[in-house]
Amino acid sequence: MALRRVLVTGGAGYIGSVLTDLLLQRGYEVVVLDRFFFGDTLRDLAGHPGLHLVRDDIRWFPPEVLRGVDAVCDLAALSNDPAGELDPEKTMAINFRGRVRVARLSREAGVRRYIFASTCSVYGFQDGMLTETAPPNPLTTYALANLEAERHVLPLADRRFAVTVLRQATVYGASRRMRFDLAINGMTLGIVRQGRIPVLRDGRQWRPMVHVRDTARAFLAVLEADADAVSGEVFNVGADDQNFEILPLAERVAAAAGCPFAYEWYGLPDHRSYRVAFGKIARRLGYRTAVTVEEGVREIADGLRSGTLEDGPRTRTVEWYRTLLQWHATLRQVVANGSVL
Repeated sequence: MALRRVLVTGGAGYIGSVLTDLLLQRGYEVVVLDRFFFGDTLRDLAGHPGLHLVRDDIRWFPPEVLRGVDAVCDLAALSNDPAGELDPEKTMAINFRGRVRVARLSREAGVRRYIFASTCSVYGFQDGMLTETAPPNPLTTYALANLEAERHVLPLADRRFAVTVLRQATVYGASRRMRFDLAINGMTLGIVRQGRIPVLRDGRQWRPMVHVRDTARAFLAVLEADADAVSGEVFNVGADDQNFEILPLAERVAAAAGCPFAYEWYGLPDHRSYRVAFGKIARRLGYRTAVTVEEGVREIADGLRSGTLEDGPRTRTVEWYRTLLQWHATLRQVVANGSVL
């Protein structure tokens, strides 16, 4: 029986909004569960007959949301290493325990397929090309929360409930919920707007990269594969030829954006450095990335120059979370009888 109704947690986010659109284009009925912290990012899809929005949280949403759902793509999370350190306990509550809750409720509800959005950050600092069997080395709360969640959701797999983990490379590219706190996106913004690229010290660290549309396509590939081919499996998502050392990557970004190369250092030296092998997903599912770094950079640069992409407070995850927390604290002090004024 085909999978037709898909729940996407975090479906209004950077990756989730791209995945939601892709699923709708493929004829799936999509239920998006999201807090909508970053605004109405799906407004251009409003009115689509196959889209259903649920404004809730994975930590406490009612199980009834899963009624009739065939598959779950679980992307809801505090979404990167710096955000994870903003409140480590909240990170564990959401990225670990909240997502394990989604998986368990999905199994109880008769959902047939569950795809967990993890990260290559679980590899931490290691030499060589890392396959899915490499020992994890999580260096941040974000990485640890993802790894712990992996370890709890994978054993839930059985013949009626297929569980798959996707360890995504660092994502880049344009999205409805635009982010400029990601490496390539931030580099492109810097060179286009300020004429120089911000580079995290010391520029010798390695990172694997993947375009946001390509990582969305990986979820689709798992959804449409035979359950036996993906259940209980971990797949790295990216391409071998998109492993980059950060400073040389910055030079490529400047060239692709059509700008002279200039950069400035920021931050403390980054202790995360890893290169990742992506052969397994290619062999098992025939998956290949389609977008190059140069194409992704040009897409962002053109959007910035034309005004279709805008920088703003909501494009930087940690700063926006801090703003929301400050507003919440202020409102708690001034609200009386349920009203501000």
